[in-house]
Amino acid sequence: MLRRLGLLDFNFLVKRVARHPGKTEIPAGELWLVIDGGVKKWACLSCPGGCGVQISLSLNPERRPRWEVDQDFWQRPTVSPSIHQQKMCRCHFWIRKGMILWSKT
Repeated sequence: MLRRLGLLDFNFLVKRVARHPGKTEIPAGELWLVIDGGVKKWACLSCPGGCGVQISLSLNPERRPRWEVDQDFWQRPTVSPSIHQQKMCRCHFWIRKGMILWSKT
């Protein structure tokens, strides 16, 4: 409702799940936060660049590369660092408060 009124804007909302989606298609607009045993493991989303490739971001602090995901009261994710999808459309973007910010490079 807040979105319809123009008071809240976002491209992604967080959905908490217990397992990595594997080959399950992730609906556009959802970022699946995989939490196992209370530990954030993965952030998974469909590429917003149009190719639809599933992007899985490791949240394990022991791995490289790794990302961090924070979310606000409205479940809008902020992901850092940026995401550079290198499989299909090669888009490069940030997610801040649920919004996609495209890289110009």
